[in-house]
Amino acid sequence: MSASLQKHALLLESNSGVITEMRLLLVEDDLELSRRLSDRLRQSGFAVDLVTNAADAIEWPDLDQFAAIILDLGLPDGDGMQVIKRWRDLGVKVPVIILTARGGWEDKVEGLNRGADDFVVKPVRFEELLARLHALIRRFSGQADDLLNAGDVTIDIAAKSVKQGNKQITLSRQEFRLLHLFVRRAGHILPQSDILENLYALDEEREQNTIEVHVSRLRRKIGKEKITTIRGMGYRFEK
Repeated sequence: MSASLQKHALLLESNSGVITEMRLLLVEDDLELSRRLSDRLRQSGFAVDLVTNAADAIEWPDLDQFAAIILDLGLPDGDGMQVIKRWRDLGVKVPVIILTARGGWEDKVEGLNRGADDFVVKPVRFEELLARLHALIRRFSGQADDLLNAGDVTIDIAAKSVKQGNKQITLSRQEFRLLHLFVRRAGHILPQSDILENLYALDEEREQNTIEVHVSRLRRKIGKEKITTIRGMGYRFEK
């Protein structure tokens, strides 16, 4: 197992299995493309973990924690078709979008038959990829549209906007990620370790006290009564 996967496995020791829409795995060996795509996805509100080869993609220890996977087929140590088949054989259910330069109908049929949920041919406009990603996540989570609600708080996932009643709420990117996680898990206790794991990609700096700062700022914007601190356990967003 690579050093990055060993580090990630250690981070999982305190994780209790919370799944969030905001975390993606990108499997792409073109470093320039992966950098540009990761930056755009992060700007769109996702936390992105990057893998550049088939071996690490197969060994990744918590695949079902991701909201979705974007998978290239032309990997340096194997074919992406074998990767997705291996995932499905292992029982991994997370939705997968194949993003590849292969545009033949035979490749599309094979990819879908191997277990992919969508097939996108490069080059593709980022806006189209993002729309397909949102649609795939909605289908997988059973949502009919891009709106999430908890009490008087409504989140428009695609527009990255928040309303409380009729009032528009302005949030930073991390505040939006945190509120999104809280609303999806409204009524459930979220430990700080789970929040850190779901808000930040593997290569992002993580500090426990940053969660307290973000929660404090969020409370000031939507009301302190909306987020309850459960001593010794974490936070709960009240419905």
